Amino acid sequence: MLSRVTASKSLEISLHHEQVGNGAGPRPAGGAWVPDLPGCVAAGESHAEVEQLIAEAIGAHIESLREHGEPVPEPSSTAGAVQVPAA
Repeated sequence: MLSRVTASKSLEISLHHEQVGNGAGPRPAGGAWVPDLPGCVAAGESHAEVEQLIAEAIGAHIESLREHGEPVPEPSSTAGAVQVPAA
């Protein structure tokens, strides 16, 4: 997902999502982090839950930066994928 600031002042921020196991057991099924917002992370039991939680975490992180007079970084990270031959 590419990061961009739109005219309506919303942000589209690049994030990384990882699947961990199959969601069974005591460990979360996945997590996400935001390279442009160090420390902004979320973990959940499904991809949908992780997306919901990271969206909330991003909002809270940006709100905290503003409350503390810190600058909100411009989105600069991008994500992509490469295809390589299977062994």
